[in-house]
Amino acid sequence: MMKALVYTGPNEMKIMDQPYPSLEANEAIIKIESVGICGSDMHAFHGHDPRRKPGLVLGHEFSGTIEDLSSSLFSKGQRVTGNPLITCGICEYCRQGRNNLCENRTMVGMTRPGAFAQYMSIPASSLLAIPESLSMDAAALTEPAATAVHAINLSMRALHRPIQECRVLILGGGAIGMLSTLLLRHYGVYDVTVVEVNPLRRQAISQHVKCTIINPIEEKIVENAYEFVMDCVGSAVTRNSAMVAVRPGGVMMHVGLQDWSSEIDMRKLTLAEITLLGTYTYSTVDLQATVKLLEQHAFGDLSWVEKRSLDDGPEAFDDLHAGKTASAKVLLKPF
Repeated sequence: MMKALVYTGPNEMKIMDQPYPSLEANEAIIKIESVGICGSDMHAFHGHDPRRKPGLVLGHEFSGTIEDLSSSLFSKGQRVTGNPLITCGICEYCRQGRNNLCENRTMVGMTRPGAFAQYMSIPASSLLAIPESLSMDAAALTEPAATAVHAINLSMRALHRPIQECRVLILGGGAIGMLSTLLLRHYGVYDVTVVEVNPLRRQAISQHVKCTIINPIEEKIVENAYEFVMDCVGSAVTRNSAMVAVRPGGVMMHVGLQDWSSEIDMRKLTLAEITLLGTYTYSTVDLQATVKLLEQHAFGDLSWVEKRSLDDGPEAFDDLHAGKTASAKVLLKPF
């Protein structure tokens, strides 16, 4: 048996004993060293994700060491992170190198037990080795950071001028918004504005990132002012705000998925030639690139990341729900 943090019902997480993972063919058992709480985990916690049902161990942002494996791809004791998307490798998208769109994908922490546990099983082909110079806590940020990398890479292909010349608006100062802002600064983008309602988050952003910060409750977002807008929240309000803020000919990147549907100004989208992009996670190449970016400290010193024990997981979820934590990312430590 092992200890795990289990989603037991809407707004309820419990530390429970769970069976130790069985070792299947071509898979590995990972001793989890660090695992992040994702916005999609919070979505499930609130009971808003029908794909994640009570009784499930959530968690897909992880780092750890290989405890056991039935594959020649890696070795026991090797330090790894991984792609939580379990892809088939044979569909059209996988063959194109866009395995984030795999037609047959499943996912750690959704269709199989996740990383909010002392141990987790995963196909060995989904793992990525991490260098000794990269801490386990930093490596656990590979997955959310790769989401930012993938979204910004897609956006740069659509922009009409180099991104360094653009005025950029980031809606949401959570993990993806924070990591995106840090990456943009690393890329040499200096005119970045972040919109965040939580005062604790605003304080953390001002402490760790050089950018302009807006409280949308008190300050109106300027219309038609930004060549590039990222919606890292995905609510009806932020989608509308993004469409208002983007300049004619600009790019609006939609990342967050707080609300499943809403209306946007299709007239402006058409008449102002706005490019509206959606993004889903990352490819394996994005994850590999992100490991290198983390090793190069492209996302700063990561001192804004909060660490708690796995035993404190239920309280961490409650604090994130109530907006009581300044950190955009909480990492849980099972050992």
